[in-house]
Amino acid sequence: MSMDSLQIRLADYPQDFAAIAHIRERVFQQEQGVAPSLEFDAFDPQAQHFLAEWEQTPVGTARIRWIGPQMAKLERLAVLAEYRGDGIGRRLMEYILKFLEQEQAIAVTMHAQTHALPFYEKLGFVAEGDLFDEAGIPHITMSQQLRSPG
Repeated sequence: MSMDSLQIRLADYPQDFAAIAHIRERVFQQEQGVAPSLEFDAFDPQAQHFLAEWEQTPVGTARIRWIGPQMAKLERLAVLAEYRGDGIGRRLMEYILKFLEQEQAIAVTMHAQTHALPFYEKLGFVAEGDLFDEAGIPHITMSQQLRSPG
């Protein structure tokens, strides 16, 4: 798989939301059994969504929410199963981290599924606190300092 065919961008909401919803439904609901009522929430219209497209086909997504001054929360990172293992998730995360730096974010936090801990650690995230259950899946809080405050 050549990464030349991969495009990552800030999605247009609500125009791109059907594609985003399709990815999240396949990954979170069909694969992981997350209830639709937990997957889609009132934060979707306020969030900034990202879309990874492979040869114009939407294959990955994530969203960020601003939870404080210069503090972002990364949520809903998902790559379709048939496109995993080729670096799309990593490229999507690198794009989002660069976006956050351009937006002057100081830090980013997330609730990471524990199976993805090594993936996020390679990207510079640090686990914090104890494991907890979210939507029936074990999670841990992770964060990354992007720059010094002030």
